[in-house]
Amino acid sequence: FFLSHYSCMRAALSRLLAPPPPPLTGRRTSMLLLPTIVAAALSPGVPGARRGAVHSAVSRLAMQQQTSSPKGVVITGGAGGVGYAYADEFLARGHWVVICDVKDPEPAVMALRQKHGGGLGRIYGCTTDVSSAESVGALAQFAKEQIGTVHYWINNAGINGGRRPFTSLSTQTVEAVVKVNLIGVLLCTLEAIKLMRTQRGVESHVFNTVGSGVKGGGTPGYACYGATKRGLPQLTDSLVKELDDGVEGYEPDEAARGAKVNVHTLSPGMVFTDLLLNDSTPKLRKFPFGVLAAQPPEVAQDLVPKILATSGNGQKVEFLTTDRILTKFFERFVQGKKSEYIDDNGNVIKVPGAQYLDNGVRVQY
Repeated sequence: FFLSHYSCMRAALSRLLAPPPPPLTGRRTSMLLLPTIVAAALSPGVPGARRGAVHSAVSRLAMQQQTSSPKGVVITGGAGGVGYAYADEFLARGHWVVICDVKDPEPAVMALRQKHGGGLGRIYGCTTDVSSAESVGALAQFAKEQIGTVHYWINNAGINGGRRPFTSLSTQTVEAVVKVNLIGVLLCTLEAIKLMRTQRGVESHVFNTVGSGVKGGGTPGYACYGATKRGLPQLTDSLVKELDDGVEGYEPDEAARGAKVNVHTLSPGMVFTDLLLNDSTPKLRKFPFGVLAAQPPEVAQDLVPKILATSGNGQKVEFLTTDRILTKFFERFVQGKKSEYIDDNGNVIKVPGAQYLDNGVRVQY
């Protein structure tokens, strides 16, 4: 195994041993110093007045991180998993968010409101079946009414139908996976673009979430899921060309003039959610899950800043970048670093004080 990954390990080593980047200055430096400031504030040896001053400094820096111009965000499948973590991260930055889910999102909305009650962010929720054109249309109208302008629409909702042989699936399961993962994305993207093209003077972005199967190759146990994800880059590439260059033989829509809409793919990688852990085995949990998978908040903390910084059209926003994969391989197979999430027997490591579902998914609220 080691020899088969020698070139990967060598590339990772060269990156890890590369000279450090130039020192940061200004606001970025201040934000990176937050952990140090917090540690100083909590130190027992620091006088009360000094600790109060440090806490004030932390508050000021945190407010600086929040945007002075809130953006409108729609997240499908936002009542749990990485969708909930995205909403949490956007709210922490002061943005206005609408989450939807096929189940009642109100408990998630209440949890987020309680957590971010003193911030600039706003959170709203509605029940939506993304496979229903009528329901998705109602979501778009709800978002327009609640947050006004939609700058980012994240098609996150998805199901995999369970990890099992394709021939053992019921026709109802096959139909459900295709309806949610493919038809759902088509309907949501259509409504998102129609809404965004009415927003004159606004540049907006649609993100289609991809997963296993997106780059081809087999996805045994997830044949139906992989097939639906494989189609999303093609959809995205087609829309990029239509939005940038139009369609031959059709005049540009004058009603959309002045609005810039972009479409991208979003890849959260392996995330410890129901989709990953349901029907998993100790062997799979040890590798690749124990090496490459991450908890939803970690993924959101990485991807939300990337989403907000995305410019242009047709971008690929990823959590498991090549550098991250190589680094994780190097840490595991060269340095022998243990997984913080999976033990040597393939069991989920449960953090004291945290709550977990029977399948090992950590409860976020």
